[in-house]
Amino acid sequence: MRVLITGAAGHLGGYVIGELAARGHHLVAVDQYPVQDARLDRTHVGDLQDRDVVRAALRGVDAVVHLGAIPHPNSDDDSKLFATNCLTAHRVLDEAGRAGVERIVATSSLAAVGLAWAPRPLSPRYLPLDEQHPTLVEDPYGLSKLVLEEIAHATHRRWGSDIISLRMPFTGAGTRLKTHFAEVAADPGEHRDGLWGWLDTRDAAMVIRLALTAKVRGSHVINVAAPDTSAPRPTADLLERHFPDVPVLAELPGRASLFDSTACARLLGFKPGRTRTT
Repeated sequence: MRVLITGAAGHLGGYVIGELAARGHHLVAVDQYPVQDARLDRTHVGDLQDRDVVRAALRGVDAVVHLGAIPHPNSDDDSKLFATNCLTAHRVLDEAGRAGVERIVATSSLAAVGLAWAPRPLSPRYLPLDEQHPTLVEDPYGLSKLVLEEIAHATHRRWGSDIISLRMPFTGAGTRLKTHFAEVAADPGEHRDGLWGWLDTRDAAMVIRLALTAKVRGSHVINVAAPDTSAPRPTADLLERHFPDVPVLAELPGRASLFDSTACARLLGFKPGRTRTT
């Protein structure tokens, strides 16, 4: 396929380029920063809120991987962060659907549930946390990801594009990931709001590739997280200390993840294989 990757200059973008190029896909990149990579057929530089930029990038593509967004909640203008992420998502997905693109993969976030960047401590209604968990979101970043998922559903209804929105936790590899693990080990309580979820960036790129070709129709929101937590302590200890009153609906032995990724395995045929010790 010829695949457009938005936000290709970001941390995940390079891994996605490598993963898709290795499988023979033809790649187009667009970002507000130049992307220099010999594996790309062409590149576009511009703001994803700009209709002309997006339409030019979409020319001749079969599928879209939408990574482009403000990837963190740090902003001195909450409304601007929210508006930027929402308009970017609508511009890319709506224009892709309008252009007849049949498959879109969008990177959402487990922040869409509302725990990760909550302005006050919150607890999940139950664990492990699946895609049916009610939203508790109050922060603008998590809300923008929830809106992204609704934009995906609306795009499918309007244009018929099949869309998979992947809810991911913190992603990292190499030094970035080692630093994160060290921070969690030093103070697990500081990371309770993210439920100690993480995903190796190589696994993130792999699941994106599988989502592009999975025989799945419609618009789906799917959790994807590593099979274990980022904390060195057993999951039972984390629950006893930080979520003693939250109902636990499944066995969570050892350092088992608090996110339910069974739908990812069922629909995409993917189980993240990299753990904290591999």
